[in-house]
Amino acid sequence: MTDPISDFLTRIRNAIMAGHKVVEAPSSKMKIEIARILLEKGYIRAYKVVEGEGPYDVLKIALKYHPRTKMPAIKGIERVSTPGLRKYTNVKDMPRVLNGLGIAIISTSRGLMTDKEARKENIGGEVVCYVY
Repeated sequence: MTDPISDFLTRIRNAIMAGHKVVEAPSSKMKIEIARILLEKGYIRAYKVVEGEGPYDVLKIALKYHPRTKMPAIKGIERVSTPGLRKYTNVKDMPRVLNGLGIAIISTSRGLMTDKEARKENIGGEVVCYVY
């Protein structure tokens, strides 16, 4: 696999389209940080790391849906920076997703954070993905 983050985001997108409650993916530090940000911003219910049968741990994510309408909290999740074409941004050119309604996850020298947090800390970095 050449891009594990893209695979992770695709698993979440496919699980939402299929209406699943839980999605599983191989765990890594970056994927756990992305799940932490999604939980903080209210896009998922919960996540936990489970010891896997093989050499990898498994990251389980409980997806969030509206109780009555069954609409998912995540309308769209897309990869921006890929291994073949990295996308970097500074504070002045920080992207705004859906005019501030969504979030951009930025990989900075101080770890993964949202675009709003990166603006507040006055730091730029690699744009990992958009979530809305």
